[in-house]
Amino acid sequence: MSIIPSMLPDFRVRQRDYLLEISRLLTQELDLEKLLARILRVSIEMLAGQAGLIALKRPEGWSVSAAHGIAPAFLSYLTPLLAEEKMVELDVRELNRMLKELTYTVSMGLLNGTGLPLAAHGQVIGVIFIFRNYPDMFTPNDRVLLQSFADQAAIAVFNAQLYGQVSYEKQRLDALLDSAADGILILNAELEVERCNMAFEKLYGLTREEIVGKRHDEIIRWKKEPQGTTLEESVADGWPLTPHATLYVEGDIERQLPPHLPVGITYAPLLSDENKLRNVFVSVRDITHFRNADEIKATFISIVSHELRTPVALIKGYASTLRRDDARWDKHTISDSLQVIEEEADRLSKMIDDLLDASRLQAGGLSLNQADVAIPSLGRRVVDRFAAQSPKHHLVTEFPENFPVIIGDETRIEQVISNLVSNALKYAPKGEIKISGSVRPEQVVICVSDEGSGIEAKDLPHIFDRFYRSTNAVKQTKGAGLGLYLARAIVEAHGGRIWADAGASTGARICFSLPR
Repeated sequence: MSIIPSMLPDFRVRQRDYLLEISRLLTQELDLEKLLARILRVSIEMLAGQAGLIALKRPEGWSVSAAHGIAPAFLSYLTPLLAEEKMVELDVRELNRMLKELTYTVSMGLLNGTGLPLAAHGQVIGVIFIFRNYPDMFTPNDRVLLQSFADQAAIAVFNAQLYGQVSYEKQRLDALLDSAADGILILNAELEVERCNMAFEKLYGLTREEIVGKRHDEIIRWKKEPQGTTLEESVADGWPLTPHATLYVEGDIERQLPPHLPVGITYAPLLSDENKLRNVFVSVRDITHFRNADEIKATFISIVSHELRTPVALIKGYASTLRRDDARWDKHTISDSLQVIEEEADRLSKMIDDLLDASRLQAGGLSLNQADVAIPSLGRRVVDRFAAQSPKHHLVTEFPENFPVIIGDETRIEQVISNLVSNALKYAPKGEIKISGSVRPEQVVICVSDEGSGIEAKDLPHIFDRFYRSTNAVKQTKGAGLGLYLARAIVEAHGGRIWADAGASTGARICFSLPR
């Protein structure tokens, strides 16, 4: 009978060295791929084999995770076999039997196989299978050593898998934090910043290296007394009393980059098993848009209530006067009074139409009834309508010959030009008001200019905003600040754009383009 290498005394010494190496792997190597390669190398040497593989049991079934000295053809046959659905419930004994039979068949009886099950914490996680050209003959002492080796190898693999899972969870948490739109801080029990996401960096204006390690009250510094109790005050009062006792504070915080930032901050606690505070999760949301929405709402209520009050008061006043029983009015007075009532009713009607249009825009845009539109004819029609309203102004049109017919909603385009002319009449006390047009290769450009004081530089970026009215406009004229806002919406719905021409030498000049 041939002498088995594992039975030799010096080989047993080497087996103990292998066990020590595996013990070192438990603490030194956490990369699963490298760990499996080293365990397989030690296994082949310890069992005096020629080749080997390690198969791990995963939720989806068995799969080869490491191999050495195995022909690619054999491995390519084995890999899909292990991946079959029936392999999910396969136990180690059955797997060893299958591998031995497969090895014997492929090698025509020249190779044998030895399998060592890997079990950690009461569960089988894999098998080491070693190929060699002599039979399995081990003494009881050999088997004890081999089992110790396999047990330690299994623990090393289990720890590496656990480390890999922890690393994956950390990467997933990092990706989740950095993809969040809101700023996020994670505080420790002493309320010091442990982690900070990218969104908070951008909001605050410092890098995470400059933020991490700072106390919460060094980072969250309130410009003035916030709405709600601060985190430090709440913790001093015993917060949190329950695991889900979230805290919300709203106010303006100081930051590296001016101006101060309006935020809403939600604090959520993480408690230990002894109900001690371990961490605080801080979600910081920029509420500038909400503040702006509130300001727009307040402005809307103020402007509309003021603009509605005036025509309603005039209509009611003239109607009440005409209905007096103790007076007799001549025909001219009655006609003038009815004219005022009619004009104010028209003004109310236009304001209501503008508000409805603004509401439709918020709900999803304006609908267009498109057809051929001759802009020069439309401009002359607007001039004829407005010419009689102010003898101090001279309204003209200026269009080149053969100005192209475009496709658009004639009523809406007329509304745009009318709004621009109406603004010119309001803000230019006298002088020429011109509607002009020019032709470009892909579009036409229409401009309305006046000879008034022009638009102040500070107002230029905002004149097309909803409800925006400059200081001079509020003092000089009536209006809800919707005319230019609606003009922009109509032009953009046609695929064009509108702008205030800052290069105008005198007065104001507002132009818009429409595609040909």
